[in-house]
Amino acid sequence: MMSDARNIISNVVIVGGGTSGWMCAAAIARAAPPGVSVTLVESDDIGIIGVGEATIPTLTEFNEFLGISENEMLRQSQGTFKLGIEFVDWLRKGDSYFHPFGFYGRDTPEFAFHQLWLRLRDMAANGNAPAGAAGEISDYNLCTLAAYQGRFSPPQGGNNAILSTMRHAYHIDSTLYGQMLRRYAEERGVRRVEGLIVSVQQDAGQGDIESVTLKDGQVIEGDLFFDCSGFRALLHEGALGVDYVDWSKYLPCDRALAVPTASNGPPVPYTRASADRAGWRWRIPLQHRTGNGHVYSSSFMEQDEAHAQLVAGLDGEMQAEPRPLRFRTGHRRVFWEKNCVAIGLAGGFIEPMESTSIHLAQMGVQRVFTLWPGNGFSDAERAHYNRQMTADYERTRDFIVLHYNATQRDDTKFWRYVANMDIPDTLKEQMEIFRASGRIFPHPDDLFTTHSWLAVMLGQGIDPQRYDALVDRLPADALVQNMGRLKEAVARTATSLPTHQDYIARNCAASG
Repeated sequence: MMSDARNIISNVVIVGGGTSGWMCAAAIARAAPPGVSVTLVESDDIGIIGVGEATIPTLTEFNEFLGISENEMLRQSQGTFKLGIEFVDWLRKGDSYFHPFGFYGRDTPEFAFHQLWLRLRDMAANGNAPAGAAGEISDYNLCTLAAYQGRFSPPQGGNNAILSTMRHAYHIDSTLYGQMLRRYAEERGVRRVEGLIVSVQQDAGQGDIESVTLKDGQVIEGDLFFDCSGFRALLHEGALGVDYVDWSKYLPCDRALAVPTASNGPPVPYTRASADRAGWRWRIPLQHRTGNGHVYSSSFMEQDEAHAQLVAGLDGEMQAEPRPLRFRTGHRRVFWEKNCVAIGLAGGFIEPMESTSIHLAQMGVQRVFTLWPGNGFSDAERAHYNRQMTADYERTRDFIVLHYNATQRDDTKFWRYVANMDIPDTLKEQMEIFRASGRIFPHPDDLFTTHSWLAVMLGQGIDPQRYDALVDRLPADALVQNMGRLKEAVARTATSLPTHQDYIARNCAASG
């Protein structure tokens, strides 16, 4: 028989605003049980960390969950569409490749599509198919072709339609997006309190957080707390003393410079990440400006040089002076401690290369709802949450480390270090299996799909020594013909799409 005990979570307190704080507030306002009040405490005196403005496709799911239309979100955040990321100079200087969000070809129940491509490539190399019959793997990816042609469409049609393979995310002004979420949350009863927290009160017995006290003397009590206070981790580190798992040995970049520039043409539907001497530079096009930045390792480059490299690579007029940021890659030992959950930068940070920060904040909130405390906090449920979140961070870490470690660059100390550093065994196994047979085995909960791993491993020069022998069951002539028709259909579809600029103008142009 189910208990009718009152839900003990009646007061939720979110410490910190920004994107993660207001994502948390909006989600709780949308989905928490009846009778739960939500208070968000933030101070205008504390700046918001916004390293990047690019997202990944899971944000579309979050907006759908809130009931926010895509076009309205883009209008309010001066946003554009993102079909993937172009990586320049990562394998070696002068090379580039594209990591698309959409799918390569069409997987079958028996085979991953890329195994068919690997076989056709092998046939052509051995004279058993016309030279160039296979083409490049990108020839079978609509997102890649559309991105480079400056075209866009959302996915359309049934499962067999070429357009159904499209998948997209966004470039957004994160400050404007946070403001939109704030309006959403406040309209649904979330109370915002302006103030600087000066102390945290804990239960003398269990150590749970009971309240926070503001500089003006206000005391904000709560049953469940969310630490969204950024790198300061005011509750998790400051009050609860949760230590940090440092991944600097795998991801040595620890600094960034960010600067907006004026747009110099129609926005392209992709992010550009250009490798530099001791890190990389980003370029993110919005409707009203372009976001730029330089992520680098302070062990291999001084800030003055990083500043000069950033400015030299800009293609528009600077609208402000570059803003310096410091970070440390890794995560809190536990994300849910006592009655407090660390979300966003308070829980951990993996550099912005693949735009995962907003996603990890989203997952942190989403997983809380699957374990929302009823009539008590369960140690088993908290342990389950912490295992899941740790696994999310570790799998994301492996994918990011792949970009650095699988390189042929040796022109600077930084690139020699990352190419020869020890890497996690989980990543080493993925790379070795792919190199041996082209097989990819992502975890079922992995943020990055087989198609993402394929794009980056091939782009970073990991070339399979053979293909899956099971695809030899297919007749060779049929393989050549079907792959040729598919390649032509993808190319034809790409050129038929509207331009990215026209699509925005018709559907989601910002008013100012």
